[in-house]
Amino acid sequence: MKTVKTSNGRKISIVTGADQNHVISHRDMEMDRRAKKAVQAAVEKADFCKKPIAKYDKAAKKAYIQYADGVKKYVE
Repeated sequence: MKTVKTSNGRKISIVTGADQNHVISHRDMEMDRRAKKAVQAAVEKADFCKKPIAKYDKAAKKAYIQYADGVKKYVE
């Protein structure tokens, strides 16, 4: 687990996979699992309906919108 201090002086704890069982309760893990499934379902529905989908390019460290025809438009 890593603790990061924000610009306004607050601390945020980043929990990695190895620390997850010690820090996050079973109920919270279940809630996270359900939230991930809900997001996955929403993305699949948007893709099926040919709607644009917001994504994140880890290599470029930028958000972009991907349209149904495959065109990517990076957000500034």
